[in-house]
Amino acid sequence: MSDSTPAEPDEAAQNAALQGAVIVGLQPGQPAHVLSEALRYAKLLGAPLVVVHVDVTRFVTYEDPDGYVHSAPIDLNIDAGAAEFEEVQKMATASLEKEGIVWTARQLVGDPALAIKQLANKIDAQLIVVGTRKRGLGESIREFFTGSVAARLAHRQHRPVLVIPQGEEVPDEQKDIWTE
Repeated sequence: MSDSTPAEPDEAAQNAALQGAVIVGLQPGQPAHVLSEALRYAKLLGAPLVVVHVDVTRFVTYEDPDGYVHSAPIDLNIDAGAAEFEEVQKMATASLEKEGIVWTARQLVGDPALAIKQLANKIDAQLIVVGTRKRGLGESIREFFTGSVAARLAHRQHRPVLVIPQGEEVPDEQKDIWTE
C-alpha cells in the first residue's frame, strides 16, 4: 500500500492508522539496504512502515490546528523536491510491494531532523531509521554547518534512532576517512 502526502482531511485518519510505525528517512541514491533494514525492523515490531523524504528546498509557512502543514519554496523556480520524492516513492514501491507490510510514503518539508521528529510525534513512532551520508569533503563541510540528522534526532526526541552505514567500510589502517 502506498500513498503520497495525505490531503488535509485524510491526514488525521492516516496518522491514526500509522500509530506505532517505523519511520525511515530516504533520499534519492541512498543504498537500498537502508530501506531493507527499516523493513526488517517494521516486520520484527509488527508495525507499519512510513517512508519519508524531506524536501529541504521548501520551508513551513504555518501549520493548521488540525496538523496540516502549509509550505512555500525557497526558490520559486525550483521544484526539485517533487522529483526527488517521486524517485523515493518508486524505489520504495519496487522494494516493498511484495513484502506484505502496510506502508506509506510521505513528503515532509524543511529541516529534516525537525520534520521527522514532528511526524514521529504525530504517529507515536516506535523507531526512526536513517542512513549515513557518503564520505567526502563536501559532505563533511555540509554536515559541519547543518549537523548530522541522526545526531540531531538522537538529542532532540526520545525514540530510538537506528543509523545505517553507507556500506563503504573504511579500513582501520586508513588514517584519512575523507580521501577527496
